[in-house]
Amino acid sequence: MNGLLDRVFRLSQNNTDVKTEMIAGLTTFMTMAYIIFVNPDILSAAGMPWEGVFIATIAGIVLGTVAMVLLTNYPFALASGMGLNAFFAYTVVIGMGVPWQIALGIIFFEGLLFIILSVTPVRQMIVNSIPLGLKAAISAGIGLFIAFIGLQNAGIIVGSEATMVTIGNLASGPPLVAIFGTIVTGILYARKVKGALLWGILAATLVGALPGIGVTPSPAGAGRLLQVPSFTAWRGVFGRLDLRGALDIGFIGVLIAFLFVDLFDTAGTLVGVSSQAGYLDKDGNLPKASRALLADAIGTTGGAVFGTSTVTTYIESAAGVAEGGRTGLTGLATAALFALSLFFMPLVRLVPGVATAPALIVVGTMMMSNILKIDWKDYTEVLPAFICMITMPLAYSISHGIAFAFIFYPAVKLFTGRGRQVHWLVYTLGILFVAYFVFIE
Repeated sequence: MNGLLDRVFRLSQNNTDVKTEMIAGLTTFMTMAYIIFVNPDILSAAGMPWEGVFIATIAGIVLGTVAMVLLTNYPFALASGMGLNAFFAYTVVIGMGVPWQIALGIIFFEGLLFIILSVTPVRQMIVNSIPLGLKAAISAGIGLFIAFIGLQNAGIIVGSEATMVTIGNLASGPPLVAIFGTIVTGILYARKVKGALLWGILAATLVGALPGIGVTPSPAGAGRLLQVPSFTAWRGVFGRLDLRGALDIGFIGVLIAFLFVDLFDTAGTLVGVSSQAGYLDKDGNLPKASRALLADAIGTTGGAVFGTSTVTTYIESAAGVAEGGRTGLTGLATAALFALSLFFMPLVRLVPGVATAPALIVVGTMMMSNILKIDWKDYTEVLPAFICMITMPLAYSISHGIAFAFIFYPAVKLFTGRGRQVHWLVYTLGILFVAYFVFIE
């Protein structure tokens, strides 16, 4: 069996093995498992049935991730994008009064457009036109973003009316569990222990269950760990998209907004995690970029049919990469675990978000090493890179960080007499981003 998997996924060529890939897949699953509960919570606010969206979310994960496995053999997992789901529910459906069925139709057409762009050189040209220094900045910025999310999930960083963010109550259960888990994970990783991130998650989960802390929840249903989902509930969202309504010319702005955010969220994640995995070639380009983008588009289109918002490549894939995942076997393991979670929902819920926070913080730390690839002696490279990195966590958006980078980079180069060093597509995207902020954002 191991020999077959080695041949199919080219494990030896990628300096990995079945055990490493399985641990990486489990780690990715555990760090992003929150989405199968958070996504239904958000979309149900738009009037969609919670359990139907729960099943649709998992179906979208399996479709998108398996597509990524088959098309690229990369260890990236896909799921309904955070931020995009909030835009879908709170801005489009609740704020603009668009029925969720039409909103799903808009997502479907967005996915079709992405499929068309992915089988042409357009999307790959966009990804590969990103300057090498900005690619390093995107990876580092995603590291900051991931760590910020981890600190928030842990309650170490909380909101503040006076200063926007501040330190939480570090003497309370969640921060203590996260701090403990981060120290354990850091020690294990420094000692090169296989599965350090996974062991850190499990350690934090166990400590969270101690009396007086109570962070780890008890199994739902009086200790019952197996729960058969109601596929009848899925009928409430499956195939319910309104394609005719979505063709209304009045929704073109919504379609463009989804298109922009999804494109550059995906591009940023692919570049950032690929840089961490060592996939970028000597010119800083991602081999099989068009296939990776096609997998993303397939996930989005299928996800809309299943009944969920835009499916995109997940930054938590970096956790699996950090555990040594280098092939599609990691993604396949992740997809299989999500499929099983349909029947083991109470067991999955035993791992609280605070227990996965240490993995995000440690992965963010590792991704920051990419700043060494930036030419710190060249201010025309440093300023756009810094703007990109700092915007991602502060604006809570990968795409906005990239947008500011594409505006600053060509402007600084052009007005310092080095405009010819910039790819024409970077100028074009910079202008489009300015128009996006003026007319759409």
